[in-house]
Amino acid sequence: MFGVVACCALTTCTPSVSSLEKVKRTGVLRVATVNSPTTYYQGPDGPTGFEYDLAQGLADKLGVELQIEVAASPPAALDMVRTGQVDVAAASLGVTALRGQHVRFSRPVLTVVPQLVYRMGTAQPENLGGLGGHLVVPAGSSHAERLAALRNSNPGLVWEESSDDDAEDLLEKVASGEIDYTVANSDLIAINQRYYPKLRVAFALAESQDIAWAFAQDRDPSLFDAAGDYLNSIGDTELARLRDRHFGHIEQVDALGAVALATHAQTRLPRYRAAFEKAARKYNLDWRLIAAISYQESHWDPAAVSPTGVRGIMQLTAQTALHLKVADREDPLQSIGGGAMYLRAIIDQMPADIAEPDRTWLALAAYNMGVGHLNDVRELTNSLGGDGTRWLDIRGSLPLLGQPKWYKQTKHGYARGRQAMQFVGNVRTYYDMLVWLTDSAGGTTQNAPQSVLMTPAIAPPADVIPSAEQILKIRAPIL
Repeated sequence: MFGVVACCALTTCTPSVSSLEKVKRTGVLRVATVNSPTTYYQGPDGPTGFEYDLAQGLADKLGVELQIEVAASPPAALDMVRTGQVDVAAASLGVTALRGQHVRFSRPVLTVVPQLVYRMGTAQPENLGGLGGHLVVPAGSSHAERLAALRNSNPGLVWEESSDDDAEDLLEKVASGEIDYTVANSDLIAINQRYYPKLRVAFALAESQDIAWAFAQDRDPSLFDAAGDYLNSIGDTELARLRDRHFGHIEQVDALGAVALATHAQTRLPRYRAAFEKAARKYNLDWRLIAAISYQESHWDPAAVSPTGVRGIMQLTAQTALHLKVADREDPLQSIGGGAMYLRAIIDQMPADIAEPDRTWLALAAYNMGVGHLNDVRELTNSLGGDGTRWLDIRGSLPLLGQPKWYKQTKHGYARGRQAMQFVGNVRTYYDMLVWLTDSAGGTTQNAPQSVLMTPAIAPPADVIPSAEQILKIRAPIL
């Protein structure tokens, strides 16, 4: 009798703890990820990234702490979740049939396009059969799996799988000419083209590739189901807003624009950097945000004059300069101080229900077209069923301010909404690039708002601002 009782105590009489209950009891959600601009990185204000933000949302919903475990590669993150070292893998994981045999995949969190990349100045291949050089992809990647499948229709296809390089390393090697080709996801390519303008896309290897989270393939789906409920609860609209936060501006500036910024950062910016920093301290802003606005407005030319009569390095109108008590719009110090004061005033008068990062982005739109027009487009967005506190919804409504059917319904009438939309996108991109160019030279400020930190500051390993040519060659790891 004792033996039966003992056996019962060791088995069926002791209920097993589900994966979800285990997370709640420990108070920690363990997530494996990788350092990448599309997943997780340390920004000036702490950890951020598209999949990091999503994972933090899941942890918050479960009422637990998020514990990040950085894996060496996406395949390593898959191994960590498969072997029970972590609860979830969120590491820009491409969904494939082979991987699906070993893990459970969530609903897609992102859809990208796998693309073959080559270097500007070399012959553009038209298909996999036309490759005339060295093709390298990360070992164990979804791209390696895809190439293996495509070899059936391309028997001469040859490639190398590197265990030492991640996708960004290989993009840098293509840009520098060290290798001829690689395959990477469209989001990562678009981000890196700003820093390596010689990267070119030859063709897509597939129409799309789903990116999803991975969970252990066991009999207990409780955590998997809870994550599915979370992703369903935030909905496609909120996912789209999160994607816009991290990727919505990455294609704003072309290769020539990236090289021009690098050149001007070396030749013009040093003259005005101290003034940007002084204004940033005074008005609690990131100096690079002010500098990005200035670059968009004048390319840091204090003598710039637009066809409409706005002048100076911050392109202030006569009325705005008078309001800000800027006596000489062409004096760089006065203009920078006035522009920073104006931006801070706009941010401060935003309604309290507009949270960051949307608060800063809407303020940039108002900086360009006026607060009155911003209020108009917010009301218009609300009337059309959108959310007037969200940049993604506002951005979609801005072009309507140029159409009589819509601007006649507003208080302030016609506005160049498309121009404001372009302005915000360009400033966000220039800001990212300035962070990349200046962080290692002491560019980070304690006043840097999280609102404008869209993509990682991949700092060059030097104490000077690199030249345009160096931008094509230098890349340090994300810290």
